[in-house]
Order: sequence, then C-alpha cells, then structure tokens
Amino acid sequence: MVEKVDTIVVGAGPAGSAAAYSLARADNQVLLVERAKTPGEKNVSGGVLFGSVLHQLIPNFWEDAPIERTIINRNLVFLSGESSFSLDFSSKKLENPPHCGYSIIRYDFDQWFAKRAEEAGALLATGIRVDELAWENKQVVGIRAGDDEIRANVVVAADGINSQLTEQAGLRKGLRTKHIGLGIKEVIDLPSDIIENRFHLEGNEGTAHTYLGCTKGYPGGGFLYTNRESLSLGIVVKLPAFEKATKTKAPEFIDYLKQFPYIQRIIKDGNTIEYSAHLVPEGGYSGLSKLYTNGLLVVGDAAGLALNIGYALEGMNFAIASGIAAATTIQRAHQQRNYTKKTMKHYQRLMNQSFVIKDMKTFQNAPAIISSPRLMKAYPDFINNFAHQLYQSTATPRPKLMNLLLKHVIHEISLPYLIIDGLQAVRGL
Repeated sequence: MVEKVDTIVVGAGPAGSAAAYSLARADNQVLLVERAKTPGEKNVSGGVLFGSVLHQLIPNFWEDAPIERTIINRNLVFLSGESSFSLDFSSKKLENPPHCGYSIIRYDFDQWFAKRAEEAGALLATGIRVDELAWENKQVVGIRAGDDEIRANVVVAADGINSQLTEQAGLRKGLRTKHIGLGIKEVIDLPSDIIENRFHLEGNEGTAHTYLGCTKGYPGGGFLYTNRESLSLGIVVKLPAFEKATKTKAPEFIDYLKQFPYIQRIIKDGNTIEYSAHLVPEGGYSGLSKLYTNGLLVVGDAAGLALNIGYALEGMNFAIASGIAAATTIQRAHQQRNYTKKTMKHYQRLMNQSFVIKDMKTFQNAPAIISSPRLMKAYPDFINNFAHQLYQSTATPRPKLMNLLLKHVIHEISLPYLIIDGLQAVRGL
C-alpha cells in the first residue's frame, strides 16, 4: 500500500471509476479502492445505461464495453390479475448512438470501467474495506483500512447508498427509509434466439419493460431488461412497505410478480441462474446528501443521485456525470493547492449547472406520485377493467365511451381522487 496519493476514490462503481479515470488521464495520482475482490462483485444492479455522458468521457465506448443489447423498445405494462394493458413504443432511431440505452450486466461493466481507469494510470486496490476517514484539523486527509492509513489531498466517497464515509463526515444523518427502495432481481437464462423471437427483436436489439400493479399494492414497480442470453426481471419496493408487510419476505414480492400470466409467457422455459437484492436511492431531490466538505466529495448513490419518474429511471448516468464533475473540481483544487470547502464548493456549482440536479429539481415532486397506493393497485385494475368492457362483445347495446369511462371511474377510483391525482401528476411531471 502507498502512504500518500493525490486522490483516493472509495468505490469502483460507475461514479468512482469515472472520477478515477478522469483524474488519471490528467496525471493525478489516484488510488481507486474497492471492498470486493473484483469490481462489480458486490453490485447486483443491472439495467439500462444511457450513453451520452459516458461517450463524452470515453468516445465510442460501446465499441469496447461489455454491452448486452441496444434498447430500441420501451413498454409500460399495467398488470391486473389475468389481464395486462401495455403502452408500447419502438423506434429504430433509438439505435443511434450515443443517446440510446444499453442493457448491461454490472459485474462485467464495472470490471471493464475499473480496468479503463487502471489503463489510464489509476492504482486499483481490491478486497479492501475502508473503515473510516482520516482527519486533521477538521480536514479529511485520507482513509483508514484496518491498521493502514493512506493519506491524500482529497477523498471521493463513491461507496454506494450505505456510504459510511458520508455519515462520518456529517454530510448525512443516517438513511431515511422513505428515501430508500429495495431492488430484488432474478437473472433468467434464455437462448438469444428465443429472446429475439419472443420480443420481436433482431440481432443486438433489446427491450425494457416497466410494470405497475405487481407489488401487492405497496409503492414500487417491476422491471424487465433483455440481455444477450438472459432476462433481468425484478421489482423495486419502497422500504417502508416491508415495515407494513411484516410477514412478507423479499422473495415473495418477485414470486408475486411471476404469477401474472403476462410475465409467465415471457419467461417461459427460462431458468433462474441468479437472485440478488440491493438498496437503491428513491428520495429524489429531497433525498440528496450534502455533496462536499473539507477534503471530501460525495458522488453517485452515496449522494442519493438517482431519479425515478416512472417512465424513466436515471442512476448510472447521474453517477458518471457526478464522477466527472468531482474530478474537474479536484484538478482545479490541485492547481490552487487548496482542498478546503472553499474549493470543494466548485463541485456543487458544477452539479447545479448540470442536467443531473436540474432534472432532480424539475421532478422533485415525482417520488410522491410514484408512491401513491392508487397507482400501485387501483389504476392498473381500473385500466384493465375498462379495456375488458371496451373490447368484449355481448348481445346488449354498447354504451357510449364516455359513459363507460365515468362508470368505471366512479366505481373504482372516485372522481375526487382522480382529480387530485391528475393535478399531482401535472405538478410533478
């Protein structure tokens, strides 16, 4: 172990590797510390990576990175008993890089990204758990891992949603359960030709599904992403739901999702080869931690930089953008030889000017909409029941469409709730 470097980055996820890569390219001596034996080993996330920010850092990264499929199809599905109602969008334009999404497996992707940081000149140390920050005169001056102390001008906390470093620095007073979701995922093995036939895909094309009505009425939703030869299927449930559902274990939520006929059809003949669970930030703008203090910057999930607005989920893109902004701030501080709050504050300014904080401010009311219990159960049931009445043929006169709609609204939602939810949706989205 080295005794001192310019910068220590704790955590080799997308945020940490982006910071380390950016700094190493600028000839900053940077140590990238990861508690797992291999980057990505502790991260069970899998999902859609939007490519625009990473393309700015590593041009044409998709030519080298372990990409699974290019997402050209998005599908929002309302599940209710034996029925399902879908809003489906497909476009060949989504294949045009770098603004399309890519399904990835984080175990592979994180290893690739950390290796790119190493190739740029970063020192990668794996299998090391950072116990605490090292302080001197109210300034972070490094980290302690066991009996070792490693010093640095700046430490970057990229150690995930459970960031102990952020709490030790007083930038966050513990995790609030209302700002956290539990993601539960299964990877289901399926041959590529079956995936392509079943989802009407060609070659490297992929699809991403979002499901509502599949979390037993608790705040949350389901997801599915197509990989090359597997499906990532899972749910995210707000953590307070487990406090209410005291007798419900995490695996039961994904088992509940898999009971719907719609899901059974698309995972048919598949074998589950991986099961995992992971905490994810769900607080939006109100769930952000403070981003800086003397000698310390906080990036990615450790800062709560994630946004769920139902039809889009931003996490990895935000993480990479924050890592780049942190590296820019550190280079500026290095030139001034000043690592106090005065220079670290530049990171906050960069983030405020970025699309990350702007999006989180714009949609700061979205978490309240996503958490609505009616969105989880009443609306999926209402939509499917209305569609059933709309398309069935009986030996009776058909009602007018508006009369049929009002009938279902009154009996299943109630008009006042519909108005309240509509106004809240307009305000939030």
